[in-house]
Amino acid sequence: MGLSHESSGLALIKDEYIVEKEVNHTVIALAGNPNTGKSTLFNYLTGLKQHTGNWPGKTVANARGTFHYGDEDFLLVDLPGTYSIFANSQEEEIARDFICFGKPEITIVVVDSTSLERNLNLVLQIMEITDNVVVSLNLIDEAKRKGIKIDVEKLEKELGIPVIPTVARDGIGVEKLLNTIHNAKHSYSPNKVKYSSEVENTIYEIENILSTYLNKSQNIRWISLRLIDGDENIKKELKTFLIEHGFTDEPLNKIENIIKKHENIDDSIVTTIYENAEKISNEVVTIEDNRKVNWDKKLDDILTSKITGYPIMIILLGLIFWITIVGANYPSELLAKAFFSFEDKLTYLFTKWDVADWLYGILVLGVYRTLAWVISVMLPPMAIFFPLFTLLEDLGYLPRVAFNLDNSFRKSGTHGKQALTMSMGFGCNAAGVIACRIIDSPRERLIAIITNNFVPCNGRFPIIIAMSTIFIGRLVNKKYSSILAAISVVSVVIIGILFTLFISKFLSKTFLKGVPSSFTLELPPYRRPQIGPILIRSLIDRTLFVLSRAIIVAIPAGAITWIFANITIGGISILNRTANLLNPFGTLLGLDGHILMAFILGLPANEIVLPVLIMSYMSEGAMLEFENIETLKNLLLNNGWTFITGLNFMIFSLLHFPCGTTLLTIKKETGGRKWPAFTFLLTTVVAVLATFIINIVGKFIYSFI
Repeated sequence: MGLSHESSGLALIKDEYIVEKEVNHTVIALAGNPNTGKSTLFNYLTGLKQHTGNWPGKTVANARGTFHYGDEDFLLVDLPGTYSIFANSQEEEIARDFICFGKPEITIVVVDSTSLERNLNLVLQIMEITDNVVVSLNLIDEAKRKGIKIDVEKLEKELGIPVIPTVARDGIGVEKLLNTIHNAKHSYSPNKVKYSSEVENTIYEIENILSTYLNKSQNIRWISLRLIDGDENIKKELKTFLIEHGFTDEPLNKIENIIKKHENIDDSIVTTIYENAEKISNEVVTIEDNRKVNWDKKLDDILTSKITGYPIMIILLGLIFWITIVGANYPSELLAKAFFSFEDKLTYLFTKWDVADWLYGILVLGVYRTLAWVISVMLPPMAIFFPLFTLLEDLGYLPRVAFNLDNSFRKSGTHGKQALTMSMGFGCNAAGVIACRIIDSPRERLIAIITNNFVPCNGRFPIIIAMSTIFIGRLVNKKYSSILAAISVVSVVIIGILFTLFISKFLSKTFLKGVPSSFTLELPPYRRPQIGPILIRSLIDRTLFVLSRAIIVAIPAGAITWIFANITIGGISILNRTANLLNPFGTLLGLDGHILMAFILGLPANEIVLPVLIMSYMSEGAMLEFENIETLKNLLLNNGWTFITGLNFMIFSLLHFPCGTTLLTIKKETGGRKWPAFTFLLTTVVAVLATFIINIVGKFIYSFI
């Protein structure tokens, strides 16, 4: 007896993959290997009509967007990039289950034309699940540049499905791809893999058993293949289904007995798919000129060399920070003057309207001045740093950075992919924590989550840049101060990386013991950067996102800080009383109580630490009218700051506890409060020990000068 789709437990368990959509939207799944241009095609088709989120109960993000073509509306779902759908990782399980249970009308598989054989493995696997497959033969321009020629007509004949050559970044071939999808009114007849007689007979036996309980719409052949492959998730689904519908698990026992009769039959399935991919590739691909210069390899020989790779990486990072420091000074000063000029107008209005002093203090001297600081100090460097960093990403250089650091991370007992998650942390540590989802091993993913905080995020860069300019840049002639400041910022970043490796090693040997797993890091081809999308992605998706988050946090923080600074007990403000209590401990760390108080009040967001500190130093209980970096320098020196104070302020900012957003993200990613609390405690102890040692050593050195 075949059960209907509605009553099938096997389908209902996977209802989380059936996307919400408007009526008459055609659902399209977008699949492909990493670095094939899949997301580029997604962005090209959907533009700004897209949003991201997590699969229900899952920790892998997906992107969805809509577009209109002809007389039809489409909903495009961008699946995680994966090399297979054998469900060896969460990304593979997500992609596989959506194609199988999400029931997209069409699945587009984006293929890298320069590596056809490897990409065909995924195409052949998806063709096992659904007949409605269209191949986007992307990066065809790069294949041509490398002397690779693909017989598209022959490839279509071999696969039995449409194959459309495309260059997604330039929109070439996309119109034809859309036309093919729009006219796909019926299922194609793909030439599915033919296995050995042993495998086919085994599939036939299992299908006969399953057909008693499942209907044909559930792709019994594919389920049979997954059972032969030993897919535990499918076994669990079937067992749950049988129990829920009043059956015993006897059918599963019969299937297991059938599979046991055939030793290594699962290996035969994988081998056959790979052999088919190789055979098809050999028949349709020709190299027109083997003497063409492989510029990607030549560049990689330099950028990933053990001798030149690290120096180039450090120089590029230093150049980005130097441009950021020099370029941000003037616009930052202009913004500050504009904001505080507008404050005069606000003051006039509040005076004219006879607003109470306390309300004026909270709204103008507290909230407005904090916002003025956050925007004027953060916006210019972010507007410079993020586009430059995104440029390296678009060029294909960041995976080379991960490659260079891979060996160091493996020696630390962690995963090489941690280098990629660390790169995300430069923008926002919360984003870096989310990026740790790409690490399959739970142990190594947890280590990456805990240590991501040691990468300076955008909220801490203003502190590091300002302190480098004031206390390190001034050690040399003004002509070279910006260069020395940039070098010191790079040094702080390197210190953060070293702490990441050291603490990762510590965790892998103590709290999170285990053997590091291996992974294959694919280096994408170098690509001509797209300036327009870079600016949009970096300014809107990153700069304005981080800035808006900082502003939201700064509003209540500015008000609370002003209140603490102006409510007195025995003639002394709450802020100063608390700072005085913390001062002995702060002195041990080469800091002071006001600095520690600023970090505590800055827990919601690192962006407000410096504004809070400035406000706490002002005797009037209001934040300094920031005109330029020299004004800040004078304020700090007048409050007893030394070179050691500035250095330790940078180091403590680098190593101290994560911001509130990052802690909440860790809680969400780890499913509890244990690891956020552990991360908070660990990073705080590391920051305290580091600054304490620097202070002791610094005082010892100063005693001999």
